[in-house]
Amino acid sequence: MYLPAEWHQQAFVQLTWPHKDTDWAPVLTDAIDCFCEIAQELASCGPVFIVAQAPEQAKEDLLRHNACLGNMTFVECPTNDTWARDHAYITCINEEQHTAILHDFQFNGWGLKFAACHDNQINKIILPQVTDFYRAYGTKVEYRNCLDFVFEGGSIESDGQGTLMVTSSCLLAPNRNSKMSKTDIERYLKETFEAQRVIWIEHSWLAGDDTDGHIDTVARFCSPTSIAYVKCDNPDDEHFEKLEAMEKELQTLRTSDGKPYKLFPLPLPDPCYDAEGERLPATHANFLIANDAVLVPTYRQPEKDELALAQLGQAFPYHRIVGIDCSVLILQHGSLHCSTMQYPKL
Repeated sequence: MYLPAEWHQQAFVQLTWPHKDTDWAPVLTDAIDCFCEIAQELASCGPVFIVAQAPEQAKEDLLRHNACLGNMTFVECPTNDTWARDHAYITCINEEQHTAILHDFQFNGWGLKFAACHDNQINKIILPQVTDFYRAYGTKVEYRNCLDFVFEGGSIESDGQGTLMVTSSCLLAPNRNSKMSKTDIERYLKETFEAQRVIWIEHSWLAGDDTDGHIDTVARFCSPTSIAYVKCDNPDDEHFEKLEAMEKELQTLRTSDGKPYKLFPLPLPDPCYDAEGERLPATHANFLIANDAVLVPTYRQPEKDELALAQLGQAFPYHRIVGIDCSVLILQHGSLHCSTMQYPKL
């Protein structure tokens, strides 16, 4: 058993649909526009599994955007929010037994910051549909109850070869698993995902981030030997010192066979603010690898967006690089990767 890298072939990708009873209400039309674009791009790469409080409304939203629903499956479920990355299953695979292993962790609203009473129940409700989806591929499913551990999909990266990457700021935050030490958590991750090693990133930070520093906002595996990361070139920016420290940290890392990682710097977007003047956590590192494509969030900053797309084009030379305007998503302090969760194919 192992936790596949995101570039592993995917059976489907989950979205959790925005609705009027979420925090998206003030910008719901724009949020739905963005989710529709993401869904359509995903449907061109493979099946899309859409969790929706009102499935018929979600279908209407998509049809209004001229979407083809043929590659989309809908399941009805109450939801607090839309961040599938953090409330969805984290799926390992056992190739010998041809089994997908669904890990169901506790989601507590990023350390009790936001209501998660519905989102923490989504996995239990959708288990039959996810199981049917996998069985259609001839794949067995094993459910693992990990609800005694608070954990989010955005807080972990896997190279698919036994190396995990996490941030200390998130996994050691006192509002998650405070009774466990760093050694305890590392042991738990290795045992749960049958990993050989855990890379801890000690220096990382984005203003406006509600997650205590998810790894998927700052540094991402692009292959077992390469990492894309956020770089700040402006010494006057509040991020400069911490992101420079992270860059130096990444430069010291070694692959499992002792070689330096190839690093692909992604430009930190120019400051984006909400109506109250709070800086938002815009990051191009929050991309999604979706079979033959890499979907990259953009922020209406042509120079920075184009540079990020070009860098990721080098990191993923055999993938289509697709930019999607996610300016609205950062209003709720997330972005493209945060709103999706891939399920690996066997």
